[in-house]
Amino acid sequence: MRMRLYDTRARAVRDFLAGHTVRLYVCGITPYDSTHLGHAFTYVSFDALTRVLTHVGHRVLSVRNVTDVDDDILRRARELGVDYLELGRREVQRFDADIDRLGVRPADAVPLATETVPAIVQAVRGLVAGGHAYATPDGRIYFDTAASGRFAELSGLDRPGMLAQFAEKGGDPQAAGKRDPLDFLLWQPSAPDEPSWDSDWGPGRPGWHIECSVMVAEELGAVVDIHGGGRDLIFPHHSAEILQSESLTGQGPFARVWMHVGMVALDGVKMSKSLGNLVFVRDLLERYEAGAVRRYLLEHHYRADWSYDDTELADAACGFKRWQKAAGTEGERDDLAAAFDRAIRDDLDTPEAIRILDEAAEVGAGTTLRRLAPVLGFALPVSFSSADV
Repeated sequence: MRMRLYDTRARAVRDFLAGHTVRLYVCGITPYDSTHLGHAFTYVSFDALTRVLTHVGHRVLSVRNVTDVDDDILRRARELGVDYLELGRREVQRFDADIDRLGVRPADAVPLATETVPAIVQAVRGLVAGGHAYATPDGRIYFDTAASGRFAELSGLDRPGMLAQFAEKGGDPQAAGKRDPLDFLLWQPSAPDEPSWDSDWGPGRPGWHIECSVMVAEELGAVVDIHGGGRDLIFPHHSAEILQSESLTGQGPFARVWMHVGMVALDGVKMSKSLGNLVFVRDLLERYEAGAVRRYLLEHHYRADWSYDDTELADAACGFKRWQKAAGTEGERDDLAAAFDRAIRDDLDTPEAIRILDEAAEVGAGTTLRRLAPVLGFALPVSFSSADV
């Protein structure tokens, strides 16, 4: 059975076709606050994908960026009275420590937006020269979305839907000098207290979307096999990346598969830093072992939206304990191994794969359990004392 994945652009589950090396880019954090459960769900899901792709015979070259210059991080640095680079370094260290405890393997490259600015200036220059972008009198550079006619391709939104999301996510549709309200920012003048870099249009700093396009190109080339992140990035961020990247290189599709992870809510409301309704990973890891938290995350299909429930997390912790105890047995079940393989290849069906691991534990198939659990990133002991239950 081939690996099959849901492609957001195709709106369908399709056979995943790639060579031996899979080039994977996952949009990373803007480091101005601690790691919350929504972050963890995204990066544990992509870690599971990486492990499964490796298990089925691929080599995965993974890149996860850090957006260390952005409106949000600059605003937060002002509030705290600290340098934005110091804030970014501190929060990246905390993030790395949190996801490391959850068993997320380090990416092969973690480029920083601030270190990519010279290449970003060159990219914006190329978009302007190619007629894909234009300058406004106040020194801002915008991408001309109307000229492309493809801004809705990834999201499937109609124009009112795009305008609503664009405004909600800081797109500033009413900015003076824009040809179209949906045109997105590539370069902007810096305020007096903001970092700035030299450019053809005066000192300034990049817009958010162009940062990822350039970091993808720098690390992985013009076309990647899988590009992903949280589902909230489909529009406008990933939609903008497609236009920028394909306009710059003349190659496409920019990503062969677009993979997006569902949203995590608290009391029915999506977790977000702006709302402050966050469950922090570090707090959970003070109460539960990391394997239990990882299991809780992977009990949800990566495309599902779900709401945090402390009782369900406690149940996941009990289930992880049962795995640890059963791992000391020596039974084998080839039928369970085959069912597990089908589940992980079927659009990364981790809930079904975990159910199969539970069955292996229940019937004392410890050898099978020890062999399969690491495919999803779970380390189980060879022997386990009943005193540890």
